[in-house]
Amino acid sequence: MIQPIILCGGKGSRLWPLSRELYPKQYIDFGTGKTLFQQTVQRAGSIPQVLPPLVVCNAEHRFFVAEQLRQMGVSGDIVLEPVGRNTAPAVTVGALMRKEEDPLLLVMPADHLLSGDVFQRVLPAAVELANDGYLVTFGITPERPETGYGYLERGESLRSGYRVLQFAEKPSADVAERFVTSGRHFWNSGIFLFRASAYLEELGTHAPEMLAACGQALQQSTTDLDFIRLDEHAFAGCPEDSIDYALMEKTSRCAMVVLEDAGWSDLGSWGALYSVGNKDGQGNVCRGDVLLEDVQNSYVHAESRLVAVVGLKGIAVVETSDAVLIADMDRVQDVKIIANTLTREARDESLHHKRVYRPWGAYESTDKADRFQVKRITVNPGQRLSLQKHHHRAEHWVVVRGTAQITNGDKELLLSEDQSTYIPVGAVHRLENPGCIPLELIEVQTGTYLGEDDIVRFDDVYGRKDSLK
Repeated sequence: MIQPIILCGGKGSRLWPLSRELYPKQYIDFGTGKTLFQQTVQRAGSIPQVLPPLVVCNAEHRFFVAEQLRQMGVSGDIVLEPVGRNTAPAVTVGALMRKEEDPLLLVMPADHLLSGDVFQRVLPAAVELANDGYLVTFGITPERPETGYGYLERGESLRSGYRVLQFAEKPSADVAERFVTSGRHFWNSGIFLFRASAYLEELGTHAPEMLAACGQALQQSTTDLDFIRLDEHAFAGCPEDSIDYALMEKTSRCAMVVLEDAGWSDLGSWGALYSVGNKDGQGNVCRGDVLLEDVQNSYVHAESRLVAVVGLKGIAVVETSDAVLIADMDRVQDVKIIANTLTREARDESLHHKRVYRPWGAYESTDKADRFQVKRITVNPGQRLSLQKHHHRAEHWVVVRGTAQITNGDKELLLSEDQSTYIPVGAVHRLENPGCIPLELIEVQTGTYLGEDDIVRFDDVYGRKDSLK
């Protein structure tokens, strides 16, 4: 049997402003009808003799994962990382969870694009090597000199694959050119296949502290609704490292199979999205309400308004409701610098969009000034917010669509469209949607402090303890 381990870490900061820390690229649909995470789950599910996926994700993203699996009708274990520790600890936890069954572990990043059936075609070769005790990685035949990817250099032939001679990190442009023309170098896909026992044996030799810390974090884990929460203290003490650095570069059991014509991309930049996009006659990729005049070889994305571009070549323009990015296509890797600056300055634009998703639905701030804020709130059918109160703000609710079941102090109200209620400061209240269509309402907050952390929860069906989870 094959156990997929789907890794959902990462912020996708080079795809800012579309990708944000609390809503990263793996949960975004880039125009295919499915998110990158859902495409990965679907790819894993097409493999013969495959087990339900084991998903490792950031605790902040747990409800995205659960909801997107539910939409697909897929069940599986969801493991929550209290802090990010790169790929090796995440895989180690998965291997320890399946230690007794000892299946083949198929490690798949959740944010990569892989087209066609090439993966299914080469998987038998990888399975043959993994069953013989090798730790198998997947190389991608390079299509161009790419400086944003890591590389693998193949060594001698090994049955249906090759030994890995060496790993190479993201190279300079001239080195990347040399790699592509050598015929021996391949893009490092970050996809792996190995027996759980083989991985744990090698990790015990090359990274024993990581193995011990992950074992302790799993042993002391707790169950939270349908999630498995790793122990925060133990996992925070785990060394932070990738599978490549922690193990694959050190073991003599590393092998590689090659994915030819895979249409693979880690979608790590706007340039990567441009490369895989459908281009018009001028070489442009456009999404949304876009108007171009004398524009060539550019990527233009409009999310909330008309974006017009005149007389430019080789640029990326990305518009969201709260930010606009304009970059030379040759410099799109440097968008990460902007994202890091926003994080350092604690700007909201680094964390989330104006539309913020919650397990019960979403809210969007439409206006804000001193002592007031206006939000548009959407509650999904059958969902409810926590029973809560605020110390510093009052709220006015006006229902514009659907039906609202409201607890307001000692009153229970059932409001329909065009009806409203007032929630005084300190009043215990709750909002529910008992209907079968989304509930939409306008919330007007007034008070001395309007931050999301002004909340005291008394009861929450999602097990949240603070406003950010």
